[in-house]
Amino acid sequence: MRKPDIRELKIIANTIRQDIIRMLVLAGSGHAGGSLGMTDIFTVLYFKILKHIPEQPNNPYRDRLILSNGHICPVQYATLARAGYFPLVKLKSLRKINSQLQGHPHRGSLPGIETSSGPLGQGISQAVGMALAAKMNKQNHHIFCISSDGEHNEGQLWEALMTAHKYQLGNLINIVDYNGIQIDGYTKDIMPLLSLRKKYEAFGWEVLETNGHDIKNIIKTLEKAKTIKRPVAIIAHTILGKGVSFMENKYSWHGLAPNKEEAAKALKELQHGK
Repeated sequence: MRKPDIRELKIIANTIRQDIIRMLVLAGSGHAGGSLGMTDIFTVLYFKILKHIPEQPNNPYRDRLILSNGHICPVQYATLARAGYFPLVKLKSLRKINSQLQGHPHRGSLPGIETSSGPLGQGISQAVGMALAAKMNKQNHHIFCISSDGEHNEGQLWEALMTAHKYQLGNLINIVDYNGIQIDGYTKDIMPLLSLRKKYEAFGWEVLETNGHDIKNIIKTLEKAKTIKRPVAIIAHTILGKGVSFMENKYSWHGLAPNKEEAAKALKELQHGK
C-alpha cells in the first residue's frame, strides 16, 4: 500500500486536529493542548513510520507504541480511527460512561492500545520491559514511547533510562513531547529541566532533536533513530495547542476542553488552514 506524501500527511494531521476538537467539545472535558501539539508526530508515526496492520492489531511482528502521557489520548484515539483501527463514529463517545474511549488509555478496550496509562513516568518503564523482552526473544520490531517533558520530574523514569542503557536496547525510541508546559504552569518554573539532551547523554542514550511540526524533519529524524543500535531519545520541540491560535503556548489549555463557541472558532481556524 502506498504511503502518503508530505502534503497528504499535513492534510491528515489537520483532519485529526479537527477530530480532537469535536471529541473534546462533545465530552465536555479532556486535554486539548498536548493532543493538538503531538498531532503531527502521531500522524507521521501511524501513516509513515510504524510497522503495523490495523486489521491485525495484535500481529506479533508489529511495532509497539506506548503512550506514557496518557492524558493526550484524544490524539491517539483520533489517529487510530483515521488509520482504520475502529470506526470514526466511536470518537463521539470520548469520556462517556461505559465508553471504550476512556479519559486515559486502557489496554484491551480498543484495538491498537498497547498499555494502560495515566500515572506519569511509568510508560518508559513499560517500554523498556517490552524492548528487553523483544531483544531476548530475538524479535526485530521497535518499541516507541511517547513521553512528556513534565513527567521527567518522576524518579522512576530515570531508573528506566539507566536500565535501557545497561541492556543496550537499540530497539527503543523515546519521543519526548517538549512543549515547556505542564498542568500547573511552565516547566522552567515548576521544575527546571535544564539541558535534557545532556541528561539523556549522561545516561548513555543517543539524542536527536526535531521540530515537532515539520513533517519532513520528523520523518527524517525517526528514520535515523531506527538505524541506531542503542536507546534513542528524540526531543520533539512542540507547541501546546498547535493550530488553534488562542490555545497555543497557554498552559491553561493543558487540561481544558473547549466550549461550543471556542470549538467553533478553533474549527474555523483549522479549516481555513487546511
